[in-house]
Amino acid sequence: MLRLCGIIAAFILVSLTAFEACADRRVALVIGNSDYRDIPALKNPAKDAEDVSATFRLAGFEVFVAENLTKQQFEGQFRDYLAAIDGADLAVVYYSGHGFQIGGENFLIPVDASLKKAADIEVQAIKLNDVLEQLRSKSKIQVIILDACRNNPFPRNNYWLRDQLVTAGNTGLAQVRSSLNTLIAFATEPGAVAYDGSGDLSPFSSAFSRRALAPNQEIRTVMSAVRRDVVQATNGMQVPWENSSLIDDVVLVRRSNRPSLPPVLEKVVLSGVGPVALGLPEPVDVDGGAVSVSIERPPAMGRLMLDGKDVEVGEPIAGKDLPRLQMDVPKGAATQDEVDMLAYATHDNWGGGSQGILVFRVKSGEGAAGQQIMASLEAEQKQQVLERGIHITGAAEAIENRKLDIPVGVGPVALNLDFPTDDPAVSLKVSGYPATGTLSLPDRTLSPQSSLLAGEVDHLRYEPQIGAGAPVVVGFEIRADSSSSKPATMKISPTVDACDTAAGEPLDLQGVVPGLLPNEIGAGAVAACEAAVKTYPDVARFRYELGRALLAAGKVAEAKTAIEDAAKKGHVRAVFELGYLNATGTGTAIDRTQANALYKAAADKGDPYGMTSWGRALFNGYGVNRDTAKGLDLLLKAAAMGHTYAMNDLAAIFTEGRNGVPADPARAVAFLQAGVQRQDMYSMNLLGRNYLAGQGIDKDPKAAQALFQQATDLGQPYAPGSLARMYRDGVGVRQDPAEAQRLFELATARGDYSGAYDRAALEMAKGDSADQAVAVRFLAFAVALDLRKELPDAKKSLAQFGTKPKTVALDALRQQLKSKTPLSGSLDTQLVSAARGVWEEANPRRDLF
Repeated sequence: MLRLCGIIAAFILVSLTAFEACADRRVALVIGNSDYRDIPALKNPAKDAEDVSATFRLAGFEVFVAENLTKQQFEGQFRDYLAAIDGADLAVVYYSGHGFQIGGENFLIPVDASLKKAADIEVQAIKLNDVLEQLRSKSKIQVIILDACRNNPFPRNNYWLRDQLVTAGNTGLAQVRSSLNTLIAFATEPGAVAYDGSGDLSPFSSAFSRRALAPNQEIRTVMSAVRRDVVQATNGMQVPWENSSLIDDVVLVRRSNRPSLPPVLEKVVLSGVGPVALGLPEPVDVDGGAVSVSIERPPAMGRLMLDGKDVEVGEPIAGKDLPRLQMDVPKGAATQDEVDMLAYATHDNWGGGSQGILVFRVKSGEGAAGQQIMASLEAEQKQQVLERGIHITGAAEAIENRKLDIPVGVGPVALNLDFPTDDPAVSLKVSGYPATGTLSLPDRTLSPQSSLLAGEVDHLRYEPQIGAGAPVVVGFEIRADSSSSKPATMKISPTVDACDTAAGEPLDLQGVVPGLLPNEIGAGAVAACEAAVKTYPDVARFRYELGRALLAAGKVAEAKTAIEDAAKKGHVRAVFELGYLNATGTGTAIDRTQANALYKAAADKGDPYGMTSWGRALFNGYGVNRDTAKGLDLLLKAAAMGHTYAMNDLAAIFTEGRNGVPADPARAVAFLQAGVQRQDMYSMNLLGRNYLAGQGIDKDPKAAQALFQQATDLGQPYAPGSLARMYRDGVGVRQDPAEAQRLFELATARGDYSGAYDRAALEMAKGDSADQAVAVRFLAFAVALDLRKELPDAKKSLAQFGTKPKTVALDALRQQLKSKTPLSGSLDTQLVSAARGVWEEANPRRDLF
């Protein structure tokens, strides 16, 4: 127990401190749903999403943007987004589309929702509170912005929520209670309806995009300005609203960088030769704003000129004109070398500024000596122009047509461009921002308007967006002044590490791939993941995937160590997996108490596997005091994340009615159909049973048979037994005892204790021709595989057989065992131990149980 507490404590500590390691990480998810299939389409949301996503990119956010999402597409997009915000400083979700309230709960509506049945809201819509809770578990500050306050567009007005049938609200969204450091903004006040407006954008989205780009404005100030604009645009019919519990300032567009200038410059200026170019470099605003310059201290020995006109103290000059600034020192002003100074200041659009100094030595330009100096200066200037041209060309060559492969999910990766110059006069302006992912420097995230200095290029980084596999093109304009520039582009391809490909897990909210089931993990996974751990020792995901690979290879002790390491480093799914190992006795003694503690820790961090297992334990009272309401709620949350195991648990609850939750077979069918849509073989088997019995759906043996067969082909352990019973009893098919026997044996090999029990019963039904040793062997499998003790009759039946058939059955099992470890205990105990050993040595799909 002390070891368990240490793992959980380390996991929580990593979770709490992750924000410091990922400071200033800001990620936005923008969704616009317009093209609804069964309800009226909305004209604005898709355009709203395009406009708002551009706003967040300009503000320096990593942006996930999606339009017209179905429920399953939302699940996938949201999982990728959650992986990206793990440890983020600020997580933002902006949704435009249909949304309404039911019983005080707000729901966002995917484009494929029909909501014809009472249970459809749970499998077809998205509960806002579930979204918010996931954001809370991942990020320091959460902002949700909803342009979704509309009437219920569906003819039905009552739906299931948990254990009650609830009537839908008529208009708008309900007020949401926000937790600490959260802001939730609505396009209009609670219970009211938002309008699309007459333009391409809704009044709310239009106002937000405009106001959000105001530099250095705290978000509550921004939303106040949005409210004024929308009230004015709608003549007071729509009043935006927000709930805020923010304790930290949230500034969407930060402009704290000052225009960049080189250090003190030196220059030789001749007297008596007319205006001389000072060669000052153009100041660069790294945030992309316009820069102006003013003279703070003019030189004492001459006058400053621009395009033939005098420049006075305090007079503004456009930053792009600074390289053309000249100085005219009159004849005789310098009889000997004199030192003078020019001080100037830069100003950007955001109130930032910096100081520049030019120290110059004034020499006489008269006589042969002056002419010689003049010739030398001109040659030097030409050489400088030539070198800068070479620098620009070399810089463009360092970038142009580069093709880089950057791994996904390991943080920002240095591009290592080998930039050939750090000349302070050379800068790069972003001319083509990558369509996905983020460009950054160690001190800031770049936006489509950003610039960077030559000396910063070697620190340039790119982080691919999770879930986006297409290559991106990045463009720069390389320049030394306003008249000399050269474009350059490069292509960056996101790549998935071999470890992720070989051993990533489904629904891992810190993962980067759809994932594989344990039996799909190949022989090369261990080597791939060992290499990944060596290359990226701080990426906890690779340690967890190494643990999965080792488990698949049968190296349980090593696997457990790797999974424990991953959990200590903050990988949530690893915490769940440790619970699973304790629950199943894999590499350790079965310990339901430890398993539940680990399941709870994973569930608290939003892991759908953790929520399913902890919810199941609470609902049924497995090793913990029963809490039906909380258990049901966790199962519903996991199902909403797309976890089909939770859907199947819920289907079982609603089919039978358990622990005070009323039976509703139609509700069960809704969850099973959702599971089948996600190609879950368990759902196929269970829905087949409903078709066979006519529970919650019209009786259809042919549909049942097709589902059983599909699940069997996918490797589901219980489907062969379901098919076998059809052939045994002649239900929907011609009676065929031999086929039933074959299928029961296949079910047993896959770990189905009920299939093993029925195979024993089928043997005994042969009467005098029955082989009792065969029956005993399958009863031993039934007991060995019944980990939850749900079939006590198997153990009782086994005890009724005599010593002779048991001895024969034990000899047969011993011959199948590869391990020659001595068996001990009673004959029944030895039979069960041997059966369990045979099953485990067959390396079955451990994920199925």
